[in-house]
Amino acid sequence: MAAVKLAAFVVVALLGCMAYTCQASYGYPNPMPPIISPTPPTAPALTLDYYSYSCPNAEAIVREAVKNATANNRGIGAGLIRLFFHDCFVRGCDASVLLDPTSANQEPEKLGIPNFPSLRGFEVIDAAKAKLEKECGGVVSCADIVAFAGRDATFFLSNGVVDFKMPAGRYDGRVSFANETLRDLPPPFANVKVLEAMFEAKGLDLDDMVTLSGAHTIGISHCSSFADRLPANPSDPTSMEPTLASSLQQTCNRGGDPVVVQDVVTPRDLDRQYYQNVLDRKVLFKSDATLLQSPQALKAVEHNAKNPGKWERKFKQAMVKMGNIELKTKANGEIRKQCRFIN
Repeated sequence: MAAVKLAAFVVVALLGCMAYTCQASYGYPNPMPPIISPTPPTAPALTLDYYSYSCPNAEAIVREAVKNATANNRGIGAGLIRLFFHDCFVRGCDASVLLDPTSANQEPEKLGIPNFPSLRGFEVIDAAKAKLEKECGGVVSCADIVAFAGRDATFFLSNGVVDFKMPAGRYDGRVSFANETLRDLPPPFANVKVLEAMFEAKGLDLDDMVTLSGAHTIGISHCSSFADRLPANPSDPTSMEPTLASSLQQTCNRGGDPVVVQDVVTPRDLDRQYYQNVLDRKVLFKSDATLLQSPQALKAVEHNAKNPGKWERKFKQAMVKMGNIELKTKANGEIRKQCRFIN
């Protein structure tokens, strides 16, 4: 089944899109499913230092696992931030993205087209969970581990600049469906109106959307995610900068589905460089370039690019806000013993 999924991921025709009706791109269907605003849940508020009594070393254990992983491969850190985002946007921050296929559910979220095979960091979550279960079994949720790991990856990839407290108290979900990923995860070819609507459906505003897009300052991408932007189109004001487009086209024409860095200027660091890249049209995805098409988004991009520290402060707040999406309760959630399987 993995081979079939991989083939679906890479053998696609990337021909651009308008609003919700898009040509086959990144394996997405045509047309895209409608955006459905969720019913706000009733869940207990998250709190800082949630495990200070029940598992005092919980956050330190997760941070150590992330430190070890990012020391060997900073790309894993980028994967952990993306893992947090992809978890929260589908069924809320409930670790549903971690569930493996079973005989009862052969198509969980992690096998959804936006996630497979590009989503990374699962082994870091497993390592942290294994240590936590030995120290305080049945206490720390996988959803909180994903949130802590996203926070800690931000810390290490920013070289300690972006450091913040992440509230906790999440429960793990019991449901995970691959076909919901297309509905809820913003595609790389979305225009700014689609992006704004998809973020709004999750309780996030346009400024949150622009802020969280800054995570594209680090990590890698498959060519299939932006092939609709190659070659550069001189008549399109959001077209990719020609020299970059030409270089990428040479790389992407080598066959298969090569990967390239998302930020050609500071590829190893989580910083505000992304916003200057947007202004210089040196970004990969249409969903990045489209920020130039909204006066409000453009203003936020310019402010983030020109004011040191501004984006870093906003990114901390946006990560915490995203971590509150559609939380589970004790009634419809659990604390998993293994993050890949429900209890």
